[in-house]
Amino acid sequence: MEGSCNNHCHFQIVYCLILIALITCSFIESVSAARPSAGETNMEFIRTSCKSTTYPNLCFSSLSSRSSAIGVSPQLLAHESLIVSLETAQSTSAMMLKLAHSQGMAPREVGAMRDCVEELSDAVSGIKKSLGEMKELRGKDFDLKMNDIQTWVSAALTDEDTCTEGFAGKVMNGKVKTVVREKILEVAHMTSNALALINSLAALHG
Repeated sequence: MEGSCNNHCHFQIVYCLILIALITCSFIESVSAARPSAGETNMEFIRTSCKSTTYPNLCFSSLSSRSSAIGVSPQLLAHESLIVSLETAQSTSAMMLKLAHSQGMAPREVGAMRDCVEELSDAVSGIKKSLGEMKELRGKDFDLKMNDIQTWVSAALTDEDTCTEGFAGKVMNGKVKTVVREKILEVAHMTSNALALINSLAALHG
């Protein structure tokens, strides 16, 4: 009788231990599933931050591939947005230079292209200066450096807008005008987003 009880008690203990182990495993799995991965957290940070920009969809699509470099840092987010803006401005400028030297372009079209390339060159210069200053953005002179960055990026955006206006009238017709104007607008929108993220970073230290 005593042996039967011991066997029964032993079985109950083993059963309870197995049950506890299963419950513990299930709990750990549910907690792991509920906790977002670093990649998901980074993406959500970018998506939320981009809501403060004028073109949030463009902001997220242009920065999401850089989520690992950005992490959840507002400063790195602003830095990467400037890099995206710079790369877009440089590629657009190169495309326009190539078009300006192509056959079949009217003199006024070539003139508009060259004016725009000059404006984009000024914009690129301003963004590069901003990126250089962004790397030094720390310490007691944070506000002074931030003010420089905001001024340079604002000037770059003005240059890009001026370039866009050059293609608003009847200077150029057809597909070339459409392609060029879309590319310039993309550059301007990228820079506008970068400025918004820079302003958000400035507000955090205000």
